[in-house]
Amino acid sequence: MVRLANITRHKTHRVEIGSVVLGGGAPVVVQSMTNTDTANIHETVQQTKQLADAGSELVRLTVNNEAAAGAVPHIKEQLLQDGYTVPLVGCFHYNGHRLLTEFPDCATALDKYRINPGNVGFGEKRQSQFDMMIEQAIIHKKAVRIGVNWGSLDQDLSAKLMDENSRLEHPFSADAILRQALIESALQNAARATELGLPENKIVLSCKVSRVQDLIAVYKELANRSHYALHVGLTEAGIGDKGVISTTAGLAILLQHGIGDTIRASLTPRPGESRVKEVLACQEILQSLSLRDFSPQVTACPGCGRTTSTYFQHLADTIQTFLQEQMPIWKQRYPGVESMKVAVMGCIVNGPGESKHADIGISLPGSGESPVAPVFIDGVKKYTLRGDVIADEFKSLVINYVDNRYGNP
Repeated sequence: MVRLANITRHKTHRVEIGSVVLGGGAPVVVQSMTNTDTANIHETVQQTKQLADAGSELVRLTVNNEAAAGAVPHIKEQLLQDGYTVPLVGCFHYNGHRLLTEFPDCATALDKYRINPGNVGFGEKRQSQFDMMIEQAIIHKKAVRIGVNWGSLDQDLSAKLMDENSRLEHPFSADAILRQALIESALQNAARATELGLPENKIVLSCKVSRVQDLIAVYKELANRSHYALHVGLTEAGIGDKGVISTTAGLAILLQHGIGDTIRASLTPRPGESRVKEVLACQEILQSLSLRDFSPQVTACPGCGRTTSTYFQHLADTIQTFLQEQMPIWKQRYPGVESMKVAVMGCIVNGPGESKHADIGISLPGSGESPVAPVFIDGVKKYTLRGDVIADEFKSLVINYVDNRYGNP
């Protein structure tokens, strides 16, 4: 008998961030980041709501200057007034030590701080300014992500490792040393944070790179050497299909190995494109791996010479869109509906079989086949649809199925 491989999660510390839990065996958390000017309170609130509505369970904001730091408490207040409790993460670079110290309301309003050891400070100031940020996290009892980036690596550490490598009889490649520097930077700074008094269950680590194979290598090593909760994602995935495919390739392999407690798809949006696409990409990855359920899924065949009509394509798209539109209501009214499987198939070859495997499915006639469409519910043929109103009739059957199966007794 062929058995599915079980995904055994890497053991990590449980980190509480507002109402969200990372690590400790909790479900993998989806997060995203706004690209508004944080000082623009209205636009930042609106985009945060959009991301939260799409399913982002953490939302990160850039806090890069006094205006942004001053806006954060008002953003938090407005979100709470509108019923949004999504935890906010402040992303700090260069001046975070000063902003957290001089704007205590900002430090209080944020649920987590993101610190990049590579640009928290330079020279003799680096350590003291990192310490100041950790001390603020301790004072305000906040979690911290120590996020190391390939593009902004601690130059002193990387130079030291490069020098040591050059003296070896058989030196490693420069890329291998940079990967090692990423890991060492994350672990050394996490150790420093705990020395200062920040508990391990307040620390999340990340080592971001932009190439998939580097991502996999770095996170496997990081997981082997620590039990900190891990934030996983490419630092710059790219635009369009390239970004989605690269993110999926890297995250799927790591998640299959049980590595990753929170994920982000850092997609470059096209002009005018919604920021929520990166949230949906993460949800699809997790749902495809059967790690979480977010929305009912539609199985649809790709089409072939037996399906020269595009009717089944339009129906599949209509049903998928309909399910996504209903989810904000359904997830409140029908617990468990997010795991429902729907099939919209285009001909009799695989149509009946796939429809039987789904909770509810329809097998449309292919070109030249009998113009009837059997509907299967829980593996049993229940109805046969004909005519020009198949889409509306099938949609009604889906609504009835959801109400009957997931509705309250």
